[in-house]
Amino acid sequence: MTYLPKPRIHHPSLQRNRVGFTRRDYEGAMSTLCAGCGHDSISAAIIQACWELDIQPHRVAKISGIGCSSKTPTYFLSASHGFNAVHGRMPSVLTGANLANRELMYLGISGDGDSASIGIGQFVHAVRRGVNMVYIVENNGVYGLTKGQFSATADQGSKSKKGAINTDAPVDMVGMALQLGASFVARSFSGDKAQLVPTLKAAMTHVGTSFVDVISPCVAFNNHPGSTKSYDYVREHNHALCQMDFIAPQDAISVDYPAGEVREVRQHDGSVLLLHKLPASHDTGDRVAAMNYLHACQARGEIVTGLLYVDPDAPDLHAHLDTVPVAFNTLHERELCPGSAILAQINAGLR
Repeated sequence: MTYLPKPRIHHPSLQRNRVGFTRRDYEGAMSTLCAGCGHDSISAAIIQACWELDIQPHRVAKISGIGCSSKTPTYFLSASHGFNAVHGRMPSVLTGANLANRELMYLGISGDGDSASIGIGQFVHAVRRGVNMVYIVENNGVYGLTKGQFSATADQGSKSKKGAINTDAPVDMVGMALQLGASFVARSFSGDKAQLVPTLKAAMTHVGTSFVDVISPCVAFNNHPGSTKSYDYVREHNHALCQMDFIAPQDAISVDYPAGEVREVRQHDGSVLLLHKLPASHDTGDRVAAMNYLHACQARGEIVTGLLYVDPDAPDLHAHLDTVPVAFNTLHERELCPGSAILAQINAGLR
């Protein structure tokens, strides 16, 4: 697949942040996702958050797995370090990179298929170990690259593009993150920029595991069965020389509503999300209360958004392992190989 670069020439009047970068300096290649995809809104929020925080792009490492969500690092922070891992393996690759160089800010970009199915074990262990990272799940409830099958986060009773009903209970990654000990847990909606950008800024400045679940609508699977204008109908009644596809452009979904209120958000396929923004009185320091609040809203069919829990003093993986305070990749041979006498002392201490 070819990615089109954006022009490098910027207008001289573009505003610069304290480290001398314009917002355009935090962008990436032109997006190849469907027009109106919520994932592009998340990319825009990441760009805005990094620009407002005066983050130097070369101090960021963005690591992803496989899926529509895992393509998105191509579309932001083109001057940052990047690694696209295999399906579901992003957390372990990120953990290894973090252990080797603790001086970078790590963005783990994943999706509900990548993290809640094949990568769920990786997700569990990275969170419980307290890896210092921002773990972002772009959650749309379907496998977008393989034509819209239900993912593990799809709500029970929801209907697919082909009319199938999901009978399985969903995996709630926010609830899992709380239970596993993540020290920063939040959920947002891709179309709520006023909430998402500050949430990402808070996650990026937190030391420890920051988990942000972002509900992100998929626009590619909202053409209903039975329509004579649907992709399936045309393919069944057409003699084509080759297989082609077209995704009709859609408007991005956006909302803006006060804290503590509930809003109905209609999706492109006609389904409705009930978004419940946490009230200002919510105690973000009480993990058990956050879990109870989350389950109470789920029982009413509401999706809680906002910062559910944060522990500002939580230790990260390096603190658990008592590693040296500098990046491993900066250590020289004299530190890594101190000699046989020191090695003998270490071995004696293990007996």
